[in-house]
Amino acid sequence: MKKTFLITVLVLSGFLSIAQTGSGFGIKGGINYAGNGDFFNSAENAFQSPDKNVGYHVGVFGKLGDKIYLRPELVYTSTTSEYDEGDLKLNKLDVPVLVGINVIGPLNIFAGPAFEYILNSKFDDVTIDNIENDFTVGLNIGAGVSFGKLGIEVRYERGFSENELDFVNSNIVTLNGDRVDTRPDQIILSLSLKL
Repeated sequence: MKKTFLITVLVLSGFLSIAQTGSGFGIKGGINYAGNGDFFNSAENAFQSPDKNVGYHVGVFGKLGDKIYLRPELVYTSTTSEYDEGDLKLNKLDVPVLVGINVIGPLNIFAGPAFEYILNSKFDDVTIDNIENDFTVGLNIGAGVSFGKLGIEVRYERGFSENELDFVNSNIVTLNGDRVDTRPDQIILSLSLKL
């Protein structure tokens, strides 16, 4: 009984010290804008048709450290990328592992790898036979501001390598140079709440 009480006190003390140093965990969510091919041309087109290539994400994060910190995340992401031939819809799990620094006041910057696992993919009525790799790696870089427990951030994500789709039962002869990249560039806007 005394050992259980002592262990409980030590664990609670650890959580309290983590909470005081800025470490902790929380939830996040927001919108994604995915660009295909030439990202900046896609971004210009977004102002003409803001509903195209927009997705969403929800997830959880942890934070270890204060001035310099490590922030692993587990995020469910749903994206839609529009092509002339149809829309590619992807559902995936993203695991960014970010290293950040509090620059001044509430402003922080961060960067790190993002590991992605594709859960589901659909290209309009075309059956997707095979995705070259269900698992890929990319890079996240961004900045955010924190107001107490509430945070707002924007980041840019880019895959390190291209990942292609194969189609079956399709009349599509060419599609964006005979391939569809499942790791498009993304701008990600998030709100986070530290619990």
